[in-house]
Amino acid sequence: MPTIKGIPGQYRLFFYSFDCNEPMHVHARHERVTCKFWMEPTALTSNDGFSARDLSAVRGLFWSTG
Repeated sequence: MPTIKGIPGQYRLFFYSFDCNEPMHVHARHERVTCKFWMEPTALTSNDGFSARDLSAVRGLFWSTG
C-alpha cells in the first residue's frame, strides 16, 4: 500500500491501488486506530478509534474545514 510522503505529524496516510470499486479516498492510521475519507465530496466514511479531534486534524491535512 503506497504511503503519502511529506505529511507532518503522527498520522500515516495511505491508499490501496486496487480499491477500484470505491470512490477516490485516503486511509489514515495512528498506532492501532484507522479511518477513511472520501475525497470528493469530502466525507468521513469509516472510523475505528479516532477521536473527533484527531479526525479534524486528519481532515485538515488535505482539506479546508472552513
